[in-house]
Amino acid sequence: MLKKFMFPALIVFVLTGIYSFKQTVALHTFKTHNAAELKDFFHYTPDRIPFMSSHRGGPRKGFPENCIATFENTLSHNPSMLEIDPHYTKDGKIVLMHDPTLDRTSNGHGKIADYTLEELRKLRLKDTEGNLTDYQIPTLDEALQWAKGKTILIIDAKDVPIEVRAQKIIDNKATANAIVISYSDEDTKKCYALSKDIIMEVMMGKEENVTAMDKSGVPWSNVIGFVSHQLPENKAIFDEVHKRGAMCILGSSRNIDHQYTTGKINAAQLNQGYLNLIDHGADVIEADLGIEGGAALMPLQQGKSSKAKYFRN
Repeated sequence: MLKKFMFPALIVFVLTGIYSFKQTVALHTFKTHNAAELKDFFHYTPDRIPFMSSHRGGPRKGFPENCIATFENTLSHNPSMLEIDPHYTKDGKIVLMHDPTLDRTSNGHGKIADYTLEELRKLRLKDTEGNLTDYQIPTLDEALQWAKGKTILIIDAKDVPIEVRAQKIIDNKATANAIVISYSDEDTKKCYALSKDIIMEVMMGKEENVTAMDKSGVPWSNVIGFVSHQLPENKAIFDEVHKRGAMCILGSSRNIDHQYTTGKINAAQLNQGYLNLIDHGADVIEADLGIEGGAALMPLQQGKSSKAKYFRN
């Protein structure tokens, strides 16, 4: 009788173990529980911990852009914010996808705006190699709910106004785990008028951007500055933003990431490139290669810091 039930029991045990492993994979997460903690997390201090923002969530082979499974894969390697892209559907829902069209990153064709959410649910996403996966297109609401207790989403604009993106954060009670990108002084003021809690990634590449922010009436505690996609010749802009208590983001996708993926630099040069961006004044690096960048920055995250309480490794 024992032999009769041993094999099925073993199968159940093994399957249960596999399921448990998938559910308990350790993620490197940010511990921000409310809007005040998120503001403190982004407040610049000289002992800040440099970290990554993974462009489009950190896609790679097997993991598509703007996909929750991809987000989890990125966080399984290192702590990272996740930059995401919203688009309206035909029936007024908001889904995540970088392009306004479906062809490059899914098995669909045409404009996202020509499909309802129900129709889009039937599609599957492609990875960076163009291979079809089993993953579906997520909604912004789903991403905001998933991010709680895990990471911080950076919601780009695309065709969704800043007040709509901000309202989504409010509706999902996600002010501790999401920020919005603002491309104009008008949008920055509009978002702040809607909510004093929501933090914005504001374009901060020139000194006049700093001056405009000073005059905007929006406190610097609601801002993280995006400096450039290229390394500025003058690091004064970093110093000016830091003096005002805000952190700076610098993009690597158009420089060292591209150089690495096209074979112009090797892995060691890529790692040093990330460290150079931090040495130049960046606090956060927005990268296409969020996992590689996170590995390069990991040694910088080991020292004592007032920000350490917000990192869970």
